[in-house]
Amino acid sequence: MALYLVTGGAGFIGSHLAEELARRGERVRVVDNLVTGRRQNLAHVPGVEFIEGDLAELGVARRAVAGADIVLHQAAIPSVPRSVEDPLASHRANIDATLNVLVAARDARVKRVVYAGSSSAYGETPVLPKVETMVTAPLSPYALQKLVGEQYCQMFTRLYGLETVTIRYFNVFGPRQDPSSPYSGVISLFISALCEGRQPTIYGDGEQTRDFTYVANVVDGVLRACEASGASGEAINVATGGRISLKALYRTVRDLVGGRGEPLYAAPRAGDVRDSQADIGKARRLLGYEPHVGFEEGLRKTVDWFRASQVAVG
Repeated sequence: MALYLVTGGAGFIGSHLAEELARRGERVRVVDNLVTGRRQNLAHVPGVEFIEGDLAELGVARRAVAGADIVLHQAAIPSVPRSVEDPLASHRANIDATLNVLVAARDARVKRVVYAGSSSAYGETPVLPKVETMVTAPLSPYALQKLVGEQYCQMFTRLYGLETVTIRYFNVFGPRQDPSSPYSGVISLFISALCEGRQPTIYGDGEQTRDFTYVANVVDGVLRACEASGASGEAINVATGGRISLKALYRTVRDLVGGRGEPLYAAPRAGDVRDSQADIGKARRLLGYEPHVGFEEGLRKTVDWFRASQVAVG
């Protein structure tokens, strides 16, 4: 039985990875500084070893990695606006911590590191869908930091023989995404606003498009990357391969929730890209990946979770 370390495992995606690994009977260790993660995200997951600490401190990274077979590096401050407002804090969480994890994993002879990359690395390249061979053009500190992280991963594979795989995420959504943060994903913000009778805000004209990906698809892709032969040293898109405008997304969420009215509109946010859509051919080829939860099914699951969590809180 392998020991999996999930960094940032008390966060949104990390907690879903920990949950699925525990369901499969694997040993799971989580390290999280709880800046954006929450202990309650793991309350229902049995047998998880939890370490509270900041991976930007090398000693914490070494303690977390010790004895691990696979490292799923999810820890980050995953926000474009926050990185624009505070690039130093974002750099520490997204680059310093990543380098520490890679050094610790190399020294501990970890079998493989799977790194959470970001589609924001593609920037404003006009060609759709985004293919991994495209030249990267990050528009924000966050996008640049995630790209540097994946380049560090590839360098550690070439220089030290540490197996690494980068999974580039595309607008992941689902249960346990925190709607209380202004930096949260747009879907959780739309759902919480509509359920509470508020008007959500769309930044820009609403015609911008995204490849929204339900979290279970990402979990499947990441766990496939742990074992896939031929994937070491690669960056791989994991998404659905479709896209929808924010206006259309709002209408879909409104219909599911049973809300009314139109959103508010505000000026576009610095660092946001106009359109995003993944080519998932490489994931199919190298990982045997296929998105198994469709967009609308994922939305329904997310709305159901939000309503249930509101009832539980109330």
